[in-house]
Amino acid sequence: MTGQLAKTQNAETVARRAEALDALDSVLPFDRRDFLAGLLTDDDIETLRHLAKEGIGENSLRALASDLGYLEAWSLAATGFSLPWPAPEALLIKFVAHHLWDPARRETDLAHGMPQDVAGALKEQGLLRSDGPHAPATVRRRLSSWSTLTKWRGLKGRFNAPGLQSAIKLAVRASGRPRGRKSRKAVTADILVTLLKACAGEKLVDVRDRALLLTAFASGGRRRSEVAGLRVEQLRDEDPVPVDPKDPGSEKLPCLSIHLGRTKTTQADTDAFVLLIGRPVSALKDWLARAGITEGAVFRGIDRWGNLEPRALTPQAVNMILKRRAAAAGLDAQLFSAHGLRAGYLTETARRGIPLVEAMQQSQHRSVQQASRYYNDAERQLGRAARLIV
Repeated sequence: MTGQLAKTQNAETVARRAEALDALDSVLPFDRRDFLAGLLTDDDIETLRHLAKEGIGENSLRALASDLGYLEAWSLAATGFSLPWPAPEALLIKFVAHHLWDPARRETDLAHGMPQDVAGALKEQGLLRSDGPHAPATVRRRLSSWSTLTKWRGLKGRFNAPGLQSAIKLAVRASGRPRGRKSRKAVTADILVTLLKACAGEKLVDVRDRALLLTAFASGGRRRSEVAGLRVEQLRDEDPVPVDPKDPGSEKLPCLSIHLGRTKTTQADTDAFVLLIGRPVSALKDWLARAGITEGAVFRGIDRWGNLEPRALTPQAVNMILKRRAAAAGLDAQLFSAHGLRAGYLTETARRGIPLVEAMQQSQHRSVQQASRYYNDAERQLGRAARLIV
């Protein structure tokens, strides 16, 4: 009887937390809501709701919620308890040791790295997909989220402790895992043409996907979160522009500006914008007209019967659309992700000799170093240094 009562109380607690997370339904996908409600504590949920009220960006809040859910699950599996706030330095170092380790040493020492029972518990919940060490960037991001959440609770953590920083450096060196790209292949102009052919039909979903791919690429390789969050209110018609900038009398092309608002590199109160010119403008306006969208989210879901859904696409859906079209075009979908549009845009501008500064105005990269990586890769492929013996 006592066990049944405990189960009932636990179910009621999870239901109450899920209801509290309804306030974050624009940030957390519905299927994740119930999952997180079973992991997060009441204080965790209150922290997320507080962050939402403070106006933290949706993408940042979504990442914090996801990381918090993982951290709580890991703590329960590794220690048997929910996360303590603030976390002691020893627990932070344990987190690093469980996620960054030497695969060669693991072959002779099974106690090295994440214990098998902890890994099994995380895999059972769908939170751990590989048997190897995590990417250093992922570990650092989760520690950063942990630190942020600690500060928002009005507490001081030990995230800058020398012992932790030393452990991270040593663990990164030991894991020997090279940094991977978000998309193994860039979606350059030739690949984009192939993707567009895969959605050349006149079904509503084809019209949407054409507009989405063209808009994302031509607007500077917008991030998937920005594509998913794009709203009609951000679009403004501009005067037509000449096909040849050097010949004002040449044929005119339609022009539209996208006012970005809050993004990863811009604030909500800035007037940052990018331009769409020509075919992408026509494709976007065709989609809005066919779908009858005059306000709110630009890109929305379409059900299996071809009916338009009222809610915006999620960033994950944007990624899946690109992968689905890649597969339909006969490409290896595993090689592509939505970030490939961003990488592809900069790679293509480099191939065409467009100055980096001009490309960055459209891509809105803040870091020349980051943006120039794509330029360097393109120049190396087209250069002579690797062609001494062919």
